[in-house]
Amino acid sequence: MAPLKKKGDLAELKVAADLADRGCALSFPYGEDCDYDLIADYEGILHRVQVKYTESDGVVIGVRCRSHSLTNGGVRRAKCYTAKTVDWIAVYDRTTDCCYYVPSRVLGTGRAQLHLRLVPTRNGQRIGIRNAADYTTPDLTLNPPIHPR
Repeated sequence: MAPLKKKGDLAELKVAADLADRGCALSFPYGEDCDYDLIADYEGILHRVQVKYTESDGVVIGVRCRSHSLTNGGVRRAKCYTAKTVDWIAVYDRTTDCCYYVPSRVLGTGRAQLHLRLVPTRNGQRIGIRNAADYTTPDLTLNPPIHPR
């Protein structure tokens, strides 16, 4: 198995275990063509979850909000996740051994990446900073599946 596949599988297992501990029933889509990796059912509310693996530097967690695929004989295509395709991006950080949940409303119409800070900035900046601690507990009672099509 390819190293990237192993990392992705580990992240999916860690996120699935974390969501199960939070009381979610889990479903996994068949095949590799879905924009999400799992569906978390919390009290009848379904959440489409895209899972990402990362290894932070202990200061900042980089969250990839896109995927790359090869199409038509090797042409690389980038796809950014939005509220139309997922409800959450769940990130498993190997460094902190923790799962972080970024709601799709943060993604806007698509962005390549965002950052979650594990420690305060050295210059004291607060505006525009996303503290990782604010993303450790997903609000599963929200009903995000109002999916614009």
